[in-house]
Amino acid sequence: MSDIFTTEVSRHIWETKYRFLDDNVIVDNTIEDTWQRVASALASAERNDADLWLQRFYHALEDFRFLPGGRILAGTGTGRQVTLFNCFVMGRIDDSMDGIFDALKEGALTMQQGGGVGYDFSTLRPSGIRAHKVGGIASGPVSFMRIWDSMCGTLLSTGARRGAMMATLRCDHPDIEQFIDVKKDAHELRHFNLSVLVTDAFMQAIDNDDEWPLVFPLVAEASSSGDSIERIWSGETSPVTCQILRTVRARALWDKIMRATYDYAEPGVLFIDRINNLNNLGYREHISATNPCGEIPLPAYGACNLGSINLTRFVYKPFTNNAHLDMEAMSDTACTATRMLDNVIDLSRFPLQVQHEQAHGSRRIGLGFTGLADTLIMLGLRYDEQAAMELAASVMESICHTAYRASIELAKEKGSFSFFEKDQYPGRPFIQSLPDDVRADVARFGIRNSHLTAIAPTGTISLLANNVSSGLEPVFDFHYTRRVLTGDGSYTHYDLTDYALQQWQNMHGDKPIPGQFVQTHNLSPNAHLDMQAAVQPYVDNAISKTINVPEDYAFDDFSSLYKKAFELGLKGCTTFRHNPITGAIMSTDEQKEIDSHCCDIEREAD
Repeated sequence: MSDIFTTEVSRHIWETKYRFLDDNVIVDNTIEDTWQRVASALASAERNDADLWLQRFYHALEDFRFLPGGRILAGTGTGRQVTLFNCFVMGRIDDSMDGIFDALKEGALTMQQGGGVGYDFSTLRPSGIRAHKVGGIASGPVSFMRIWDSMCGTLLSTGARRGAMMATLRCDHPDIEQFIDVKKDAHELRHFNLSVLVTDAFMQAIDNDDEWPLVFPLVAEASSSGDSIERIWSGETSPVTCQILRTVRARALWDKIMRATYDYAEPGVLFIDRINNLNNLGYREHISATNPCGEIPLPAYGACNLGSINLTRFVYKPFTNNAHLDMEAMSDTACTATRMLDNVIDLSRFPLQVQHEQAHGSRRIGLGFTGLADTLIMLGLRYDEQAAMELAASVMESICHTAYRASIELAKEKGSFSFFEKDQYPGRPFIQSLPDDVRADVARFGIRNSHLTAIAPTGTISLLANNVSSGLEPVFDFHYTRRVLTGDGSYTHYDLTDYALQQWQNMHGDKPIPGQFVQTHNLSPNAHLDMQAAVQPYVDNAISKTINVPEDYAFDDFSSLYKKAFELGLKGCTTFRHNPITGAIMSTDEQKEIDSHCCDIEREAD
């Protein structure tokens, strides 16, 4: 066996999730065999110089420099009937029994192949509206979400690939309060993450202390008495007439959202107008949902595959006055990784034909990084200081601009994505924020991929890479216990030491650690937000980030966090405060670990 693994949990993750066994016959004897399998399959998509690209792809994967999404590691080159994509958003749910159960079937087929799915339930009529055609009363979107939750649980019990789900609901849907409150029951919707679609108009109404109308598009068989208003509803491209069913105080509804997430960590918020305004394909699609962890906003049947550059592998002379990050080598890896993720699109299977069409039409990818917190520690920087945020911003800027330049070169070689419109795409706001040479080349040569950057949670693949810190997150704790699913469906616990601390101890033994060794509970919630805001300008998809909040953090202080996220220009926000409903995946001696929900390490779609 290879000795690349320095922690037992990393070997366990490889053996149970990513090692290829064909009918119990071992194919991947070592992690190097896994890298070779993935590199070889991705290089097979090249029309020219396949052997050269095989070498380059292997070098990127070697020593965990580049960590493709888990579906890519597990499925590429195996010949299995699985998708290589992490993230899907499903189609519009038609407001009928046929439409609901068609959508349920599509979700089941997608999750069976390993994809995480997102749904917008706003198209389902609110509870209490009479459905005259069948002589009944509508039960509302939350009631139907329970059917999805049962479906996901059934798939998990059959040993199907772990997938997670995201459910969204508009902030002006009449059942929004039930949606906000549903997770107060520890047994409700445990396979879902929930996010409220928050509009600019709602944020303005909060500022003005206005009444906020809760509305739904006029239904032919329902009563149309009362006032109406025009809204671009979910699944629509132009305004439709909506009936105002009742009004609430905007601030009261906002306080309800904040109180729920304070008490049981959900729902999160998605600033949906900002997402659509900044969408590179805003000229042809409307977004109302994301993948389960929130880093990929997608249109109906949209899909995206992910990969992360492991920043710790580019740190030289750690813990010295000459410690530095090799930005040139990192950039070279980003260039190669862009090509690798683009090739995934051509190799992947898709559960549904319409997903194939969307993925090939836009060729979305999501390249980001992981190991940021450990990298900062090895460079002598505290996560919450300005220099750390400036470094993170410069790293993401380099990855972004490198990926865009690489995608332009791919367009010269292989052609632009088919949804590219030369009179529309170059004028989109994010494209206009890029350097002059990139904007000029996009206009002249086109580009291979509509979107290129995202920062994913990377929980599992970061553990695979010898327990580096995850994504954009600070170090959770330097010593902690993590629960991990085993191959037979049971759980085992691993006592873990953070990667940066392990490197320090390897070099300095028991010498006291310096001040840059900060962990989550040393940081203010605002430090999390500021770090996310520092890198957001270089992310054309979105960022998965959990704002960890101390258990004793005052609600009056907590209640301003989502508003600050909006003011900082973020696309969404999620918080976590330890509580008896959600418990914890990673636990210290002072924390009680209970059953967790959809996006824990066993089910997250990376």
